[in-house]
Amino acid sequence: MGSSKLDWETESLQGLCPTARVLSTVTDVYQDRVEGFSLDPQSESLATLVEKAEKLLKTRAETGDTQATFLLGQLYYEEGHYTEAEAVFDSIKDREPRALYQLAVMYYDGLVTTADQSKAVDYMKRVAEWDEGCLRYTALYNLGRVYLEGFGVQASKSEAERYWLMAANDGNPNASVQAQCSLGMFYSNHETQDLKQAYFWHSEACGNGSLESQGALGVMYLYGYGVCKDLQAALYCLKEAAERGNVYAQSHLTAYYYRQKLYSRAAALAKRICGYEDINGIAKCTGCLPEYISKGIAIACFYYARCLQLGRGLPQNREKAEHFYQKAALMNPEVCKKLQMDITYGRV
Repeated sequence: MGSSKLDWETESLQGLCPTARVLSTVTDVYQDRVEGFSLDPQSESLATLVEKAEKLLKTRAETGDTQATFLLGQLYYEEGHYTEAEAVFDSIKDREPRALYQLAVMYYDGLVTTADQSKAVDYMKRVAEWDEGCLRYTALYNLGRVYLEGFGVQASKSEAERYWLMAANDGNPNASVQAQCSLGMFYSNHETQDLKQAYFWHSEACGNGSLESQGALGVMYLYGYGVCKDLQAALYCLKEAAERGNVYAQSHLTAYYYRQKLYSRAAALAKRICGYEDINGIAKCTGCLPEYISKGIAIACFYYARCLQLGRGLPQNREKAEHFYQKAALMNPEVCKKLQMDITYGRV
């Protein structure tokens, strides 16, 4: 995707799934209702399964079956037939919020003939006003993102905050956990800083399963940001998050081990983090923000370089150390500059 677009959140939306899950949904809904219909992935190819499902869904859609029509559109969408998907979704957008949502995504990401971010935002607002389930919270979360970044609308931090607060719904576990985590990040930002609110929202999101917020809480406990310092709580959160794949948490564990003079442990963990390459892939698997994954890698590269430079926890190798200092600086200049200042003032 281009830098002007957002990968709008679709997680947990019933029916919005890859081809195999669309087929599974079709089986669950229609196998017992349509005599002789079955989709057997053990004996039929994916192409055959898609063809059979398409035929059934078209027949059902012609009878006015909205569920079948939506699934037909979703099948086209997952197969990359966007023109067909757009036509199907458009035909039911006034009676099926999931179709309206998918049209918003398609217009926003340019998966139709002409990208139209204004129309996408308008459709997303209609979904937020219409639906009463999880789709509403996801739409509100996405609206917060577009107002924060100014994609298709005039950028407005206050509007982003307003939409995210609605999407977070006082920490409701059935609301948007992404919005709860985003509020934690929002209130940690220098321009909108309110660390007590940041701690509250990260706590809510962590309790609802957010890996990003679990790592953020570890950092807050470690340094006393918005909460009293608590080393035991910090290490619990950081280790749990690190084991679940949170790179930012792993990097802060590296820094902690280094400051505690546990150099071998710090060097080993830093070396592993330095090997991470696919930031977008890690983000997709963990749900963590690419920005914080890259920050985590930069921190790890810096500490690995420090260990190599001084021969702490592994054999000294100044040439290799210079390589990882450079990698840290390229990955995130601000992080690297801050850590260099820490060295200057004896904090590392």
